[in-house]
Amino acid sequence: MSMHRKTITLTEQQDNWVKTQIEGGHFGNDSEYIRDLIRKDQQAKERVAVLRQALADGESSGKPKPLDISSIKAAGRKQRKAAS
Repeated sequence: MSMHRKTITLTEQQDNWVKTQIEGGHFGNDSEYIRDLIRKDQQAKERVAVLRQALADGESSGKPKPLDISSIKAAGRKQRKAAS
């Protein structure tokens, strides 16, 4: 994987935060911390996209049906019994 150098500007408070994360042993240097933040942001965006797709699929899946709580509870009890 090729690496690209970027220059960023941080406030003093942000810079102190990054230094604290490194001094705490969470990251080896500023770049590791920034890359971790980017990875987490990418993962969060992916989770939102998956959730939105699931909502869209649900909305387009047809007319809603009434909820049968007793059958849901029975299924849950059956699963719990099978797991024990």
